[in-house]
Amino acid sequence: MKKVAVIMGSASDLPVIEKAIRTLKDMDVPHEVHIYSAHRTPEEAHAFSASARENGFGVIIAAAGMAAHLAGSLAANTTLPVIGIPMKSTAFANGMDALLSTVQMPSGIPVATVAVDGAVNAALLACEILAVTDDALAARLAARRSADTQKVLAANADCERQYNG
Repeated sequence: MKKVAVIMGSASDLPVIEKAIRTLKDMDVPHEVHIYSAHRTPEEAHAFSASARENGFGVIIAAAGMAAHLAGSLAANTTLPVIGIPMKSTAFANGMDALLSTVQMPSGIPVATVAVDGAVNAALLACEILAVTDDALAARLAARRSADTQKVLAANADCERQYNG
């Protein structure tokens, strides 16, 4: 199975990114986690993304806030799918700046973008991409969805018992 790279622009992103890491572990998907900045470590970020395919990666998840250039700069150096997670910052509008920066990529350099701080969905989207050619992973995704459905139905039943007369 191909690996998923989880790259964050700063160690301060780790509390959110841990949700993606946990999701990948739960789905039994191999992954590596790194901190590379589009602005402070551009050579390292470039080297990583340029060699990601040869190093066994199938998808890159990139999380960054504020200027949020990480996903785009990684995508510019690889043809692997890149999933951007715009991160909340205290500077502007709860991450709206990062969302707009991540989603507004020029034609020819696509970045799939999830919600602000949407680490779980980024990990699940990475799994779905890998599951296109991995039936066992597709089955694990289906099982997770089924379990999620059962949780909602159980909560509904509890709600009905408590509040419906």
